[in-house]
Amino acid sequence: MKNFFHLSVSAVLFTVLLTSCTKSAQDNGSPSFPDGGDGVLYHDAIVLGEQLDNPYALENVKSAYVALYPTKSRDDLSTTDYYVRFLPDNDDQLTVLRNMGLTLVDHPVDYEILREGDYYHDPGVDEQKITWQYAVVPVDFRFPTDIKYEILESCYIASQSDDTKASAIDWNAVEAESFRITGNADMLSPATKGGGQQPSGYITITDPSANGGQPVGVAGVQVTCNVFVKFSSTYTDEKGYYRIPKSFSANPRYRLVFKNEKGFTIGVNTILFPASVSTLGKHSSSGVDLAVDATSDRKLFRRCVVNNAARDFYIRCGEGDLNISEPPSNLCFWMFDNLDASSTVMLHHGTVLGGGYETVFFQVLTFIVKMFGPDITLGTQNCASYKEISSLVNHEMAHACHFARVGTNYWNEYILYIAKCALQGQDTYGDGSLDGAGRCAVGEMWAYYLQSRMHKDRYGGANPSFGSQYWFHPQILSSVEDRGIKTSEIFDAIASGVTSITELRDSLVAAFPGKKNSINQIFNRYE
Repeated sequence: MKNFFHLSVSAVLFTVLLTSCTKSAQDNGSPSFPDGGDGVLYHDAIVLGEQLDNPYALENVKSAYVALYPTKSRDDLSTTDYYVRFLPDNDDQLTVLRNMGLTLVDHPVDYEILREGDYYHDPGVDEQKITWQYAVVPVDFRFPTDIKYEILESCYIASQSDDTKASAIDWNAVEAESFRITGNADMLSPATKGGGQQPSGYITITDPSANGGQPVGVAGVQVTCNVFVKFSSTYTDEKGYYRIPKSFSANPRYRLVFKNEKGFTIGVNTILFPASVSTLGKHSSSGVDLAVDATSDRKLFRRCVVNNAARDFYIRCGEGDLNISEPPSNLCFWMFDNLDASSTVMLHHGTVLGGGYETVFFQVLTFIVKMFGPDITLGTQNCASYKEISSLVNHEMAHACHFARVGTNYWNEYILYIAKCALQGQDTYGDGSLDGAGRCAVGEMWAYYLQSRMHKDRYGGANPSFGSQYWFHPQILSSVEDRGIKTSEIFDAIASGVTSITELRDSLVAAFPGKKNSINQIFNRYE
């Protein structure tokens, strides 16, 4: 929970303006597409052109069908899917739609895209509301009764229809003919004129200080492809490999959606959508490879590092490793590239800043916080390398697993203490004199200790002492570990009733009475 609560209202406003209103074409650096491409990612709004004639619209497919099979009847074909849009009121309704397995995009997919981007907001929707979310649903889809929706078009997508089992019909040829009669023949890939291809490839990232500097997979991230209303998606595996389930005859648009298969999301594009998207643009229907490193587009690099670091943390919590409680699975990360402050406020999981303190930190974000309350905020202004960003993630994730152990009441008091320090002009964690300092001491000792431990495990060398300059001396726990007390046993000692350094010491002594003298010596050394 490092430095976040030193944010002023003006600083938060400045951040929102930078995040929401920037018009720069790309970030620092470009990604590497080994198979080609211009290597430019745009992070502002998608620019739409003219509406196109959808080759998957039912009437267009019928026309293509009878053109190739004149003895057949148009009535042989009926709607397989609907192209629809939803207008959710809040994050809960968005979650309902996502939990129904829908692939949602914030822009219409039957328009020419003049310039790619990470987001789109319908000009007819208030900027302080969620924009239309576009999706394709099966014909028997049961629409939620409390979420506004509109059916835009009836579609026939052969790969999703039982009729494709009819061997007498070449549905690839029908699809190609529908592209031709709708004026979209130039979109077809020459290599797929006789049939589609399942896109596949690798999404990798390089940490020069680990794994011998060799690329590793961006693991568990969602890769989504679409051509008009034909969508398909999958998750990358440990090596960053993906294989899209459906075949495409035209070059699809590729998007990385930073909702990890572990359940956490990395946001936000413009604050108003809970999972960031990096749109990679159109690439071959055979697939696209993407190699990311510190010289790549900065937003893409940061998102990939946070994705891997957070996922690795979840895995390391298991019984065969750290053996500690996992953080909640559906963590919501927010990243701010123009701030160096981070926090684990856990607002998405029910914590509340009471007593008017929330207005100090979130005054200009009242609507946004209410709709998409973050759990972890990451200020990466001074983090340029994989090592720095992953270390930051480990610190905040250590807080999140502590939260999972102690609960919201404990956390509310913890946040309130740090807020008091900021209001009284004290340093981030104060000087230990204010009421509630003990919770802060226990929480930060644990987070800095685990940050140091995981840094050493990944990068080797001497055990770093992150946070050792503060009055609560987190190196105490590293010394305790040196005496043979495991990380999991230290974690067991920071239960909800432990609200001071003294109580933490007593908790360890109670668990390890045979090590009472050495534990007391360690704590007394820093008293």
